[in-house]
Amino acid sequence: MEHSDTQFIQNRTFDEIQVGDFAQLVRTLRPEDIHLFAAMSGDVNPTHVDVEYARSSQFREVVGHSMWGSTLISTVLGTEFPGPGTVYVSQGLNFWRPITIGDTLTITVTCKEKFEHNHHIIFDCLAVNQDGLKVIDGIAEVMAPTQKIKRARIVLPEVTISDRELRYRHLLSVSAGLSPIPIAVMHPCDKESLSGPVQAARAGLVDPILVGPENKIRAVAEEHGIDIKGFRIVDTEHSHASAATAVAMCRDGEAEALMKGSLHTDEMMSQVVKNLRTGRRISHVFLADVPTYPHPLMITDAAVIIEPTLEDKVDIIQNAIELAHMLGLPEPKVAILSAVETVTSKIRSTLEAAALCKMADRGQIKGGLLDGPLAFDNAVSLVAAKTKGIKSVVAGNADILVVPDLESGNMVAKQLEYLANALMAGVVLGARVPIVLTSRADTAETRAASCAVVQLMVHKKREMLKA
Repeated sequence: MEHSDTQFIQNRTFDEIQVGDFAQLVRTLRPEDIHLFAAMSGDVNPTHVDVEYARSSQFREVVGHSMWGSTLISTVLGTEFPGPGTVYVSQGLNFWRPITIGDTLTITVTCKEKFEHNHHIIFDCLAVNQDGLKVIDGIAEVMAPTQKIKRARIVLPEVTISDRELRYRHLLSVSAGLSPIPIAVMHPCDKESLSGPVQAARAGLVDPILVGPENKIRAVAEEHGIDIKGFRIVDTEHSHASAATAVAMCRDGEAEALMKGSLHTDEMMSQVVKNLRTGRRISHVFLADVPTYPHPLMITDAAVIIEPTLEDKVDIIQNAIELAHMLGLPEPKVAILSAVETVTSKIRSTLEAAALCKMADRGQIKGGLLDGPLAFDNAVSLVAAKTKGIKSVVAGNADILVVPDLESGNMVAKQLEYLANALMAGVVLGARVPIVLTSRADTAETRAASCAVVQLMVHKKREMLKA
């Protein structure tokens, strides 16, 4: 039996259908089908969504929901045979074998019996996989339409599955196999700032030293059910003392990294600048996993330097390039952002972008491919870059976005996080130790992901010192 015109959806009435007539549908199970079905139904049985559990189950791999196959039978009945106007009466099914990712099901619905008095039809239903093996069979009874219906086929919106947990585990994997590092957590006196290092410790990323008023830390842990048993607490009087003590621990080698808790960034940074400076300008990088972008994206500087000079931007870029090297990018693509992609004296950031690119040509910035000025769309979209006639290895495929100033950078990063569901990690570079610096509104998940990046940096530093 042939399928109907793809631009229209139309039925076959009770009188048009004869015993023995049939219709077919072919569909392949994709990972996103499993996730979408789980999200729609609420069925998060680990057999379907937990890879580690599935490996130990009887099937040895993730399998699709059995009812996913049954919905394909419903699709045939409701959209084509009989189609619009069909009313389900009953459905009985047998499930013979699992459906695994990549399996292609052929659904066949065959008219078995008709009843004139109530326009009911009994259908044989069969689903076989690509090997011809029976997966599902059964019987469906429907009340078939008696009037012809033809309607324009509704085009459904595109659905994007954003597996945040999978992306989170991917961020944590940057430091897979490395031993935990001692990290001084500065004033963790609210739920998220305490949960973050605890979650990172449970993941084997850090050994946290909690620096702050002990009574407050324990009260927060008790209120929110956070288990801090076994963690060292260094008691301080207030947030200023927490900042000074935690930084001193890093300066003296007692801790190899620093983590901001529930205090203002300027409280922390004033102590960092006094005690942990190097010859390099201190700057911040957001590492973003954006569902709609093909690879991780770094945004700098969106948290430390308010209005960077040209010289500041040299260090900002070099810091980010060196982090990219640690993350396995040997020659990261660096886009110097502005509002436009042409150089003009009316916009200072375009002049600085041009100068930075020339400085890279002359070896004043090393290890990356620079281009700019680039507007945001030209930096991340190949289509936008081609439309503007921009020919560049960076345009449309940037790894690092260098923003004009803190205001614009903070807006870019927060928009990606809150409107594009980006998973963010935030670290400070250029100091004697790496620093986890996230927003006070960020989740424990974000803080733990940032710890993974810092853990990697500490181990790379250890390797360099040994060499």
